[in-house]
Amino acid sequence: MSKTLIRGAKILGGEPQDVIIADGVIAAVGTGLTADGDDVTVIDAAGKVLLPGLVDLHTHLREPGREDSETVATGTRAAAVGGFTAVHAMANTFPVADTAGVVEQVWRLGRESGYCDVQPVGAVTVGLEGKQLAELGAMHESAAGVRVFSDDGKCVDDAVIMRRALEYVKAFDGVVAQHAQEPRLTEGAQMNEGVVSAELGLGGWPAVAEESIIARDVLLAAHVGSRVHICHLSTAGSVEIVRWAKSKGWNVTAEVTPHHLLLTDELVRSYNPVYKVNPPLRTEADVHALREALADGTIDCVATDHAPHPHEDKDCEWGAAAMGMVGLETALSVVQQTMVETGLLDWAQVADRMSFRPAEIGRLQGHGRPVAEGEPANLTLVDPAYRGEVDPAGFASRSRNTPYEGRELPGRVTHTFLRGRATVVDGKLA
Repeated sequence: MSKTLIRGAKILGGEPQDVIIADGVIAAVGTGLTADGDDVTVIDAAGKVLLPGLVDLHTHLREPGREDSETVATGTRAAAVGGFTAVHAMANTFPVADTAGVVEQVWRLGRESGYCDVQPVGAVTVGLEGKQLAELGAMHESAAGVRVFSDDGKCVDDAVIMRRALEYVKAFDGVVAQHAQEPRLTEGAQMNEGVVSAELGLGGWPAVAEESIIARDVLLAAHVGSRVHICHLSTAGSVEIVRWAKSKGWNVTAEVTPHHLLLTDELVRSYNPVYKVNPPLRTEADVHALREALADGTIDCVATDHAPHPHEDKDCEWGAAAMGMVGLETALSVVQQTMVETGLLDWAQVADRMSFRPAEIGRLQGHGRPVAEGEPANLTLVDPAYRGEVDPAGFASRSRNTPYEGRELPGRVTHTFLRGRATVVDGKLA
């Protein structure tokens, strides 16, 4: 039986310890450990931080239907490079993941890829059209065991449909993840509504379009006693609504993307479509409010909203460009820069926001577990001292639409382990 000895790693940023991995689990944690046997891999982890494998609640893998952008295989490789051992695959595929058959297909493709676990997210409504509930119960009872449902990319804007979905998933402790965007308030919108949009003459996307849906949905969740999760929260006002809902004891959770923790709408002055995203980049004040909310726990977790697009969908004029950014391979570096190096989070709290909490929200078994003896060996080893420029040419993702090209970011995932098997070694796919 092969074993791996990780020597001198700072577990969750604490004091250096050794970790032995054997037979897919953490066999021992301590100091001065040795591993017997002929087939032992020793990793010198001095100065490195050992985290539980990261979990992403919000990934677009595009398969089936848009394999020109991404596939389950390429997307899970990108996830492994970024330190993720599990991702939740969003439902806006072609065909839409609104039946047991489609979610099972995605789930099986994830198992075949072997680079990280793929947990499909089921659509809330048939075809993402917002008119009729999808087969929520059948998707939950399928081999994929769906617990998270979202029409992400579109908002469930009909209050009656949203209420019925919340009532339905309550029966099996599911959660509805809402893309909060009032469609009537964002018709023709191209970027955040504010000073910059006025100066550039681009259609504005008001903060209230997000905030009004969040306010409605936390009230609906409280009314029916169900769970609602807010996708890619992006405004200071949204933070205050979620904070208020949590003060009431309501079952509300929220996520923030790495790019909304770092980038602002000032970047749109370049008219570079790489900065076009949904929800749009907001103001510096919003960025600081999001960082503070992630630090104090109002925002539960970081989710990438990894949204790959082929070159031609981004290499065009702003108005015609697709919305979205890739993010799996840079997420942890952005969080290190915006949250750790600013003193807002320590590494144990990063593990909480990027592994423990997303796994708990998604009710994902075997992930988001402590780095302790007997636990599944889903692990990520990070070199926080690393500094390097982002070069999308080296991405494992099929797409290159990153807003960080040429930007120096800190930290690098050197090793990722999925149930004890190395998927990334020395920063490269195993």
